Amino acid sequence: MTDKARATDVAADDDPSAAATEVDDSVDESPAESDDSPERTKRERRGWSRALHHVKVVPVSLILLLLISGGVATWLYFERYLPRQQTDASVARAVVSAASDGTVALLSYSPESLDKDFASAKSHLSGDFLSYYNKFTEEIVAPAAKQKSLKTTARVMGAAVRELHPNSAVVLVYVDQTTTSKDKPDPTMAASSVLVSMTRVNGTWLISKFDPV
Repeated sequence: MTDKARATDVAADDDPSAAATEVDDSVDESPAESDDSPERTKRERRGWSRALHHVKVVPVSLILLLLISGGVATWLYFERYLPRQQTDASVARAVVSAASDGTVALLSYSPESLDKDFASAKSHLSGDFLSYYNKFTEEIVAPAAKQKSLKTTARVMGAAVRELHPNSAVVLVYVDQTTTSKDKPDPTMAASSVLVSMTRVNGTWLISKFDPV
């Protein structure tokens, strides 16, 4: 045993606190332990919370953008694109054709084929005007046609769309009508113009109003 060790042992025997001091010094010189304090734990939790917040916000924002863009596209389709498709040049031609054919059917009949002529006209009509035509032909046209041998033939000279909507339209029709009867066997001609209101019923354009102008 060295002289220094002996001195230490002697000092420890004489003063127990000296040994404790040396032990404490050796403990103080050991490496510091990791920081597991509550404050550090809170900081870590806040960091994770911010990270998760950003992860959640991105998908939600994308979903909202998709929903908004989808809603705008739907609105444009029903408010702009679809009405234009339903009122384009081809639809206008179909409306004019239907109004012209209906006008000819309404103003053309013969005493030899009244039932057939009236049935043809009714196929072009709809709504209240159809009901009016039924009553008018039964009570006035049919008796007059049979009694006077009244025969009329109509021909459309021109037609143009005045108004056009997805399910309704107004067409101005110019028509010549030739009439013969028992009292006047020589044909008489009359030119007139008619505002023909049209309604789309199950995809078919039908006459809902017939107003001479």
